[in-house]
Amino acid sequence: GHPLGVYSHAYAGEVALGRILADPTGELAALQEQIQTSYPQPLRESLVANARWEVPFTLSIARKGVTRGDAFYIAGCLFRVVGLLVHALHAQAGCWVVNEKGAVQAAGQLPTAPADFSARAHALFGALGATSDELTAAIDDADQLAADVLGNLSPG
Repeated sequence: GHPLGVYSHAYAGEVALGRILADPTGELAALQEQIQTSYPQPLRESLVANARWEVPFTLSIARKGVTRGDAFYIAGCLFRVVGLLVHALHAQAGCWVVNEKGAVQAAGQLPTAPADFSARAHALFGALGATSDELTAAIDDADQLAADVLGNLSPG
């Protein structure tokens, strides 16, 4: 499954990253070559710009779950935040990402990712907790990770 959802650009990523099994006319190979050599600048700008507004918004709504001790809601928000950061980092680097599997680790190896991106992102979920203090600390950690990532990205 795809808990973050299937982004429409995932299909282009599948073409770029996929192994062609049959292509009698060469049309798919030509399309693959085109998409592998040029990550679309408008897509790059859109994904980075989207992360710049949606990440802070999602972190702000996550904070509303603290007083209710709603770890489920906060975990969902944090998952969304990390997913947005992963897509923005990949877009900035001109690399395709098609789903969540291994995406945090891959994003952590990109040049604009903070050196400890993967460990920090995974730590958000390793011990989220359920008390107000624990939930607030997790959101604060996510907020700092987001600031570190977004600060490294070119203007979108």
